[in-house]
Amino acid sequence: MFHNMKEDHHEQLEIHYFTPSAFEKAGAAWPIRLGANIAKPGYHIGPRITPYYYLIMVLEGEGTFIQGGQTYPLRKNDLYCLFPQVTHEYYTTEHALLRKIFFAFDGKYALSLLERVGLTPYQPHLRDGLTNAAIERMGQFFTLATDKVEPASDLLRLSIFHQIFDILARSNVPQDVLASSGSWLQRAKDYLEIHYADGITIESVADYVGIDRTHFSKSFSKAFGLSPMKYVQQLRMNEARLLMKQTDYKLAEIAQSVGYPDLFSFSKAFKKHVGVSPAQFRKE
Repeated sequence: MFHNMKEDHHEQLEIHYFTPSAFEKAGAAWPIRLGANIAKPGYHIGPRITPYYYLIMVLEGEGTFIQGGQTYPLRKNDLYCLFPQVTHEYYTTEHALLRKIFFAFDGKYALSLLERVGLTPYQPHLRDGLTNAAIERMGQFFTLATDKVEPASDLLRLSIFHQIFDILARSNVPQDVLASSGSWLQRAKDYLEIHYADGITIESVADYVGIDRTHFSKSFSKAFGLSPMKYVQQLRMNEARLLMKQTDYKLAEIAQSVGYPDLFSFSKAFKKHVGVSPAQFRKE
């Protein structure tokens, strides 16, 4: 996996860049870059932000990760995620230097992939979330990226990318939850992803799957790492940011498109979720 390390002032780094095809960009999510690094003493990243999602896997060492005002200790086999436009910072412990593998990705349903693993903006760190099977699949990803004789197709790249999420999801979502309620929980999640902009309520979703509201909310939170309402807010904000980046729609039009009755309520929710107003986000 580590065959192309290059010396940097605070790390040894191997990184590969992908150019997503039109087919990849038409899908749920796609990889942008793949990397591995070994920290040197004094290794310290941030505070800074990223335009993409980064899923980072700790192979060895110890350190500290800070994001969203929360601090998390890093250990071997931990997972952590950098979320777009959120200030983050992480650094190594001097006596146990960090060794990591990672990939950056983007897409309309990038958040949904992370939630399947158990990572959210409210829970960006997962203790002992990494498995040997996921490490092995990441090794295949590196092999794919370094093959200059027969470059991988976009289909193969997407296949390995999604397989990694599948392995991590099966390892980290509580099996007792999935076994007892996986079917209706997935139906509820699918319903939210389709109708989040339609003014739905948690009661209406619970009725749709035939589950008591309180039990529904508790089970959903346990399975996916955040409440149904916060999940709806994430879907709305994700779509709003996409519309602001890729269209010239007025902010009031975007507010109604993602399920808010007026610009005021949308602006208030957006600033609370993202940290800046919609107008500032579009300007930046």
